[in-house]
Amino acid sequence: MRFFPFLLAAVALLPPTLAAAQVAPTPGFERLPSGTEYQLFRRDAAGHYAPRPLNPPGDAPYASRQGQVLLINLQYRTDRDSVLMDTRQMQARQAPAGTKPQPVPVGLGPNPGKGTPEEAMSLLLPGDSAVFRFNADSLFGKAGQPIPPFIKRSGNGFRFVVAAKELLTADQMRARQQAMQAEQQRLAKARSAKQLLKDDATIQAYIKKNKLTTKAKKTVGGTWYVITVRGKGVLPKKGQTVSVKYRGTVLATGKEFDSTAKHGDTPFDFVLGQGQVIQGWDQGIAALPKGSKAMLLIPSPLGYGERGAGADIPANAVLRFDVELTGIK
Repeated sequence: MRFFPFLLAAVALLPPTLAAAQVAPTPGFERLPSGTEYQLFRRDAAGHYAPRPLNPPGDAPYASRQGQVLLINLQYRTDRDSVLMDTRQMQARQAPAGTKPQPVPVGLGPNPGKGTPEEAMSLLLPGDSAVFRFNADSLFGKAGQPIPPFIKRSGNGFRFVVAAKELLTADQMRARQQAMQAEQQRLAKARSAKQLLKDDATIQAYIKKNKLTTKAKKTVGGTWYVITVRGKGVLPKKGQTVSVKYRGTVLATGKEFDSTAKHGDTPFDFVLGQGQVIQGWDQGIAALPKGSKAMLLIPSPLGYGERGAGADIPANAVLRFDVELTGIK
């Protein structure tokens, strides 16, 4: 876990050393020999933040924290305090439904480069808040990048505002990530089960409206299918390669999102039951004798789920596929 992979996209490549461009630190800041300017704060017993010394009594040497992981919240700001990026907001947007945004993990490696953000992070203890300031001329100039005009107009400085939350060992971090993944999977499974019931009701209403009740069947997994032309061939088996012509539409709108007609009318080949296609296809095609034409009605959890696919398939979309099983190998 190196320092913030997204930082490279935010400010290009950071230089290995950020030399001080001023004789004295920026007012209100202290400065390390490397040029890193900083303000360190810690909350007191009354809940107020007060400046703290760089090496408070009882602080273990930085070397004792090497290989551990510091969890932080971070903002990038200009010298005039305009917020350019906020990890809490980013994490909130990216957090799976039903979960809370988490602090960003920062690996504390050996020998952090002088004047780098890694060096700045090495000053922090859990519970600290800090502001680190880098001179924009050094930050961008040594990276071979022009200084963005809006930063130059805002005081020619670039600031990290950091809140350090926890310090974990590598094993503790792995255990936490595994627990978070398990919880996300549990929540996703619960959402999927709920959505499956909702989509099933939608499909049944569609079947009833279109007078398909006597023809429609449902696989054990939840995919509905209506055979319009029954082929005279055998049913395909798991592991066999099947060839399928298709036209896919969103059930709610009837909008086509793909078809073999768009690909030279060449049948699509895939190995049945191997997860090479959406679950609704694996289930529905397995129920069709070779040569059959059918309509597949696929609940969203068996299709593209809560993420959807591209611009044409929205989240939680029930899908209709008109298919023809042309070959089995």
